[in-house]
This record gives sequence, C-alpha cells and structure tokens, in this order.
Amino acid sequence: MPLNTQDPLVSIVVATYNGERFLAALLDSLFRQTYQNSEIIVVDDCSTDSTPTILEDYARSHAQIKWFKNDRNLGYQKNFERGFLLAKGDYIAPCDQDDIWLPTKIEVLVRRREDFGVVYCDSAFIDKAGTPLNQKMSEWKVLTDFDDPINFAVGGSVPGHAMLIKRSVVMEAMPFPDTISHDYWLGFVATFGGPMKFVDEPLVLYRRHDTNIFGALEKKDKKRSKRARRVELARERIQLLHDKCPDRLVEAKEFYRTLLRSYQSYSPVNNAIRSSIFFRYRKKILAYKRRSELRRVLYCLKAFFRII
Repeated sequence: MPLNTQDPLVSIVVATYNGERFLAALLDSLFRQTYQNSEIIVVDDCSTDSTPTILEDYARSHAQIKWFKNDRNLGYQKNFERGFLLAKGDYIAPCDQDDIWLPTKIEVLVRRREDFGVVYCDSAFIDKAGTPLNQKMSEWKVLTDFDDPINFAVGGSVPGHAMLIKRSVVMEAMPFPDTISHDYWLGFVATFGGPMKFVDEPLVLYRRHDTNIFGALEKKDKKRSKRARRVELARERIQLLHDKCPDRLVEAKEFYRTLLRSYQSYSPVNNAIRSSIFFRYRKKILAYKRRSELRRVLYCLKAFFRII
C-alpha cells in the first residue's frame, strides 16, 4: 500500500541471538510488508554465529533497518526491552528471529487497532523447513479480547510475535521483570486501559523447532519443576502483578492484594482464602484455558492444597 502521511510509524523490533538459520527468511518477510511507514530495529545479543554479518549485509541494502549489538549478553527479556527503548514508533511490533510474517500483517493490525492498547493476531505453525503443520495457535490456546488484569493471575495467552502495541503501553510496562515473559507482562499492563483486540486471522508463520524460545522455555521449566522453586516463582509472580496493578482498578487491586496474602503460607486460613478467591473469579482467571465448569471448580479446589 502507498505511504499515507497519516499512517502511524510502526517499529518492528527483532531480538536476535545466534539466529543465522532462519534470520534471512524473517527479514525478507519484513521487507515484503504492504504497510510502508515502518522502521526495523534489530538488537543482537552478542551472537557467536554469522548473525551480525547477515544483519550488516541487510543494513547496507535497506535503509529501513537499524541494528545494534549489545556490549554483553542481556538475555531474551532485556534484549527485547532494549529494542523497545530504541524504537521511535507510535506502535511497536515485537518479532522473533525465526518466524515469517505474511505481507499484510502490519497493515491488517494497524487498520484494526482503533484505540486498543494491544491488537494481536493468530499464527499458523510451520516446521523448521517452513512446511505448514496445518495447525493454528488458536487451536492450542484461547486467544480472545482479554480485558481484565485478573485474566493474567496464573496464565496468559497473548503471544508477543503477534502483537501490535501502543507506545504508551510499552513505556508503562518498563522495566520488564526477569521472571515474567515480556509478552505476558505487556498483555497484563495493556488491560489497565481496557480490552485488547484479537484479530482472528493467522498473519504469522510461527516456526516450531528444537531451539526456538518457546521450546527452550518449556525445557527450562521442566528443570525447575521442583516444588520449592515452583512455589517461589509463583509468589514472585503474584508480588509483581500486585505491585504493578494500579490502585484506580479497585477490584483488580483488591483481588491481587488478597491473593498475595494467601500465597504467603500454607496455613488453613490462607488455603481457604486462596481457594475461595479462585472460585469467585474462576472465569476470569481461567479465561486463557478451554475448561468446562467442572474442571474450573476442580482447579479452584486444587488451589486449596497448593500455590499455583
């Protein structure tokens, strides 16, 4: 589409680390975007493969791309954070180094943005060779117009690679915590201003392979499966969500205040409080999961015996 001077600037932020296998395909898909008013910010987290060479080659032939190399390895979360802070756009679109964006992705999301803090789309899975797997992310997770901070108490289903985010939301979310993924955190913060918008159309080809972040985090979680560490992370999560939730959202703030208190110990009183608040808010808490009413109730009962 031709550039319209009224179109907002969109910053596509790519976080790279040893991404030589798939990076060229990703960058080619970004340059095929039909939306014209955009910049591409790439932050490389001290790659030891040919990623910097690939980026240098693309930057020489495409003025749209600006790339930066960290002085030290920051890790996935902080690498994205730096990219967001370097972005100049009115809207920011996070991008994984191994996906492929369909040509109309940014155009569709910009046209559907209205005044939402976040608008996001569905994704179609491909394998490491780029072969379609005939599955969509919406078949695995509930993707919907989340509208309440309580939706993010124990889980969230807003994939960062599918987001278009208002700059004001990104700035409000800074800094990113170390123990909560940036897309989870951004989705949570976005609900402070109202609902986000889900566009039921796959606009990203999401590559499933053994070294992508999704798989890496799953493996990491398995290593951390010891009960003490799991409970510690759950307490940290609720503390972070409680502290970030603004006082003006009275119901949500009180929800997190009560939940935080119940997470401090396994006393019978705290167990009863935890299970009770899970039961009261079960539809909001489990909005990201496809569960029958019976399974929701059973989940609330489980909260009596364990910190989730």
